[in-house]
Amino acid sequence: MNKVLFIGLAAVLLIGGFLVFGKDRTVEMENTPIERDFSNPKKSAHYESNTPAHGSVLAGVPINVVIDFNFDLAKPSEIKILKDGTDYGVEETIIDDNKLAMRRAMKTDAPDGVYKVEYKACWPDGSCHDGYFQFAVDRSLAGAFEDLRGTPEVTIRMRDILFNPRDVKISPGTKVTWENDDEVEHYVNTETHPAHTYFQDQNSRAIKKGENFSVVFDKPGAYPYHCSAHASVMTGNILVEDSL
Repeated sequence: MNKVLFIGLAAVLLIGGFLVFGKDRTVEMENTPIERDFSNPKKSAHYESNTPAHGSVLAGVPINVVIDFNFDLAKPSEIKILKDGTDYGVEETIIDDNKLAMRRAMKTDAPDGVYKVEYKACWPDGSCHDGYFQFAVDRSLAGAFEDLRGTPEVTIRMRDILFNPRDVKISPGTKVTWENDDEVEHYVNTETHPAHTYFQDQNSRAIKKGENFSVVFDKPGAYPYHCSAHASVMTGNILVEDSL
């Protein structure tokens, strides 16, 4: 009888504990500032890639949203950058000169949170195909960046198959120079890989040991990048913000 009573008591305590701690964890998750539970993207016909990448969380607002295709784009292709029913895209959707990518700028003061990019990709024959993907902006991540704002020139070393420093915060108009200290060649390439279309000024030639490559960043926003020779491990982020 005592054994039965003990088992019953244990069961009650176990269930009660689950309810209490489970409830606390649910509240904690509901209070998380940025929801990161992304749904599956929908890829249209001839879709190749996009920047920001689906499911990515950026420390600042992207300068634009870019989508790459393996087929010539035509009007009325369009991109919408949506959050809570508001489109945070600015100006018109632009089709690149090579017709293989389209892009739209984003409001620099867009709030933190999850964005759903809905797009319509149209071909010269008049047919259109739709798709969507998601990304998030969480400015709290910028606290982990090395703050170099107010410095007119910044050097990032390429050493041991890494960018050092990896994540930097700079002021508009800053000149960033990458120096290669490794024996192997490196590249500085804008996202995504291998299209490299997000910010095309940030695409270097092969950089040998002792050589360098420079870019001036004028527009505020997030600039994710990588070395295309070591794309899976050698990544970095530039965040351009006005000085405090």
